[in-house]
Amino acid sequence: MSLDTVRLSQPARDQLVRLKRTTGIKHWNVLCRWALAMSLRDPSTPLVKDITTDSNVEMSWRTFAGSYGDIYLALLKQRCATDGEPLTDESINQTLIVHLHRGIGYLAGNKEIRTIRELVGTTSD
Repeated sequence: MSLDTVRLSQPARDQLVRLKRTTGIKHWNVLCRWALAMSLRDPSTPLVKDITTDSNVEMSWRTFAGSYGDIYLALLKQRCATDGEPLTDESINQTLIVHLHRGIGYLAGNKEIRTIRELVGTTSD
């Protein structure tokens, strides 16, 4: 099972631009990994299911996941199973997109995240 390309919506791109500026984190994929992890740890199902990935931000799965690709894929599969979704490429990709966008919203909505240290501090909840 493989994911090829991770694409973002324009609103998510705009939120990441602000986060990059405020935290000093230079790479999209690093912020996206944090966003995915934040959303996956929330047991509720994301409300938004239809996301238009219309921005110019896209990255390969390999760039997104780095050396932890197998772990991220396993987390997505587990979330699909937990949510009663089939383990198909389509459902795994959809789970990635909705959780990634929800997580970006979480990060962007937390006005206390202004530095890398504050971002890391969000994991202690």
